Amino acid sequence: MELIIGPRLYSTWSLRPWLVLKRCGADFTVREIDIHADREQLLQVSPSGLVPLLQVDGETIWDSMAISVWCAERWPEARLWPADAHARWLARSAACEMHGGFMALRTDCGMGPDHTMVGPDRSPPPTGEAVERDIRRIVALWTDMRARFGAGGQYLFGDWSIADAFFTPVATRFRHYQIDLAAHGDDGTAAAYRDVLLAQPDFLEWSADALR
Repeated sequence: MELIIGPRLYSTWSLRPWLVLKRCGADFTVREIDIHADREQLLQVSPSGLVPLLQVDGETIWDSMAISVWCAERWPEARLWPADAHARWLARSAACEMHGGFMALRTDCGMGPDHTMVGPDRSPPPTGEAVERDIRRIVALWTDMRARFGAGGQYLFGDWSIADAFFTPVATRFRHYQIDLAAHGDDGTAAAYRDVLLAQPDFLEWSADALR
């Protein structure tokens, strides 16, 4: 099994399924492709021309959500979605909202070679109504889910889930761009959850590898 990813320093889409596979205890290798400099190589393996990709059992699974859903089917014992039905419905909703939304945040707080997820340098926080709305929505979502379903642990729905994998890159953006979550309605819950994601052992391993 091989996971094909973009550069670890800024490929947030690649980070998500990597975290999920690590959580499953999967035996997999990683191939890193510079998605800008090695475009021809990427097109040889990627039907969409994008990363990440998981090559397994003679098939290529593309898209971070598709890979994560495959993992949940392959390793049910990993409990990648909450056991409680209501929590599970909303965890999937939250992960899908992150997967397909928050375009202003993605644009104004983009990650690239000059804006790494893990480096020590910080960038000033962005301004603009659209990105402000995105941040407020994330703070509200995190606060609500933690209040309703987070009593069993430190993560969004208590135990770690796919939703946490999908929001980990958001936590890195908040750190990198010095986003004041309190100024966006946070009572401390969202900031505490952000810090939990940034201290998660698998993410720290990814970060250490990215900086080598």
